[in-house]
Amino acid sequence: MSSPLIFHIDVNSAYLSWEAAYRLQHGEEIDLRDVPSIVGGNREKRHGIVLAKSIPAKDYNILTGETIHSALQKCPHLRVVPPNYERYIDASDAMIHILREFSPNIQRYSIDEAFLDYSYGDKHWIDISYEIKERIKADLGFTVNIGVSSNKLLAKMASDFKKPDMVHSLFPYELQDKMWPLPVSELFMVGPKTTVKLHSRGIFTIGDLAALSKDYIYSWLKKPGLLIWEYANGIDSSNVRNNPLPIKSVGNSTTTSFDVDNQREAHMILLALSEKVSMRIRAINQCAYVVSLNIKNYNFFSYSRQVKLNNPTDSTNFVYRTAKRLFDEMWQEEPLRRFSLSLSELISNDYYQLNFFEEDDSKEKLLDNAIDNIRKSFGHKSVFRSCFLYSGIDPLIGGVIMEEEYPMMSSQI
Repeated sequence: MSSPLIFHIDVNSAYLSWEAAYRLQHGEEIDLRDVPSIVGGNREKRHGIVLAKSIPAKDYNILTGETIHSALQKCPHLRVVPPNYERYIDASDAMIHILREFSPNIQRYSIDEAFLDYSYGDKHWIDISYEIKERIKADLGFTVNIGVSSNKLLAKMASDFKKPDMVHSLFPYELQDKMWPLPVSELFMVGPKTTVKLHSRGIFTIGDLAALSKDYIYSWLKKPGLLIWEYANGIDSSNVRNNPLPIKSVGNSTTTSFDVDNQREAHMILLALSEKVSMRIRAINQCAYVVSLNIKNYNFFSYSRQVKLNNPTDSTNFVYRTAKRLFDEMWQEEPLRRFSLSLSELISNDYYQLNFFEEDDSKEKLLDNAIDNIRKSFGHKSVFRSCFLYSGIDPLIGGVIMEEEYPMMSSQI
């Protein structure tokens, strides 16, 4: 039986790399990766946050997650480009397509990360990892880091070593030299709160954590503590899942740059959210029984409402009409800043029980499919409703890939 051999492929500065590669391929002369630049927000309105940054931007101490306003104060000549999620999804899909040429067992972990099981491959891991890395660079124009190990955890830790455009190994026999000297905060799943707890008991490196008694860490931090102790010792038995976890819900949200204080603008935002969330649910061949709406006012107070439908839907117009009804029922006419729309209790749209009194929506389905096909061929903004002309409101809002759980939990402890 072959020994496990797992690769973790991680795109370097994903959003910015994808944006730079796309622009170079379409005639732009400046490579965003070579100048102080970020992806995120809006330079003119100075709102939003930094989603990705170039290496030169790091020299100005610009941080992922900080506000555009703050980033521009640090670097007034910073180049700010807005995110284009459809473009990034296309780039991610193209990378996955290449990876499938090397192994049928691929797990997409997030939009910019994937695991590849090469346990039954016929080439040495050094040769095949560099082949994958160079193939992605040559064909798609962006770089990746590849971590290699005998399990997913260590492969992921290895890919976070020196960047960019690097291959690193972290096999169990390398833990003492490569992982144990690292700060404990760099261990996967160890968040800021747990770091403080560990520091309070003199645990500053991953090696310090690994050396603790298993019984001691369990008595102190229970199951979460046992998990990070296992990770510190390189223990992980999770498999590369070729099939993604079932999607439980699809949702989009937006924070507006202005107070929405009238029903007309609120309805337009709901329509833009409905357009995108409905496109996404049709793309995964699902319908939804539940439509949920959450709104947050200018004082950051939020409230929500949902409804379960008699029949599941993937119709843009039906989702919009339902969202609009929920909004009108709960809005108290105060200014709003955030809208979230989600669809849940999903079911395949191939087979579901119809209500005898259900309206014939065959024409709407044909229209939705026709619009989806146009947008797929010519871009998501190639066709949109005329009410958005000169409105200042994006006709389609939202649309990012949801991360899967890995391997047990989805957030830091």
